Amino acid sequence: MFGTTVSIISISCLAVSGWGWTPAAVTALSQAVSAALLMNVSIVGINQLYDIDIDKVNKPYLPLASGEWTPTTGAAVVAACTAGALAIGVLAGSAPLMWTLGASLALGVLYSAELPFMRWKRSPLLAAGCILAVRAVFVQLGFFTHMRAAIGAPALALSRPLGFITVFMLVFSVVIALFKDIPDVKGDRQAGLQTLSVRFGEKRVFWACVGLLLSLYAGGVAFGLTAPPPPVGAPAWQGPVSKVVVAAGHAAFGGLLLKRAREVDTSQHGNITSFYMFIWALLYSEYILVPFMA
Repeated sequence: MFGTTVSIISISCLAVSGWGWTPAAVTALSQAVSAALLMNVSIVGINQLYDIDIDKVNKPYLPLASGEWTPTTGAAVVAACTAGALAIGVLAGSAPLMWTLGASLALGVLYSAELPFMRWKRSPLLAAGCILAVRAVFVQLGFFTHMRAAIGAPALALSRPLGFITVFMLVFSVVIALFKDIPDVKGDRQAGLQTLSVRFGEKRVFWACVGLLLSLYAGGVAFGLTAPPPPVGAPAWQGPVSKVVVAAGHAAFGGLLLKRAREVDTSQHGNITSFYMFIWALLYSEYILVPFMA
């Protein structure tokens, strides 16, 4: 929930850069955050409703897997959150916001539902595609376009920062999709899910993910150091300061990643789970740097 909020605020700052935080922009941001949080609960809830048996093995502490909630209660929460999110989109009158919410919900159902032609999480390629679409495309382009429309700016002014963060999140989302299955190998194997971690082993997938992330951070350092001069009249921090922050931030994140990776024993479930949460922290930490890329 915190990560979703941070990512939307960060992308919104990029969208309004040069236009200012008008009342319309603040209203649009509040609409985006509230609707996204409700839809996030809905999509996670759908996944847990269809994964009760798997979660009893992999995540027995979850409310449905532990028996704290009944499936009926879980379905009611999902329905209420879905209705609330879509209602906010309708009342906002924002086509980009409605498109983002609707597409995210559709992919959430396709990913989790045990129905014909669905349950895409069984396929590593389709699972990665779902996560990639939501995290890398919908969050960046959907909420960016929503904010631009609210302030009357050109809808999709493709810029160097927007292009970089979109590509960055595309690759990072692939890593998340691959890594998320590493802690769940035992339950996935029992359920017959042929994830890459089941096929090739946790250690190989682990280091492949680390390698991809390190290449991203190297690219981030280069992006910061090669940033063009800011436009005339831009704030003072949109110059040498922003270049240093972006480059140094990516270097620091990459260093932390490598340090933590070397400490992980891939045969220990607790180590893998902890590192997986650390990767999510790195993902959302990236959004701290986004306003400095404007």
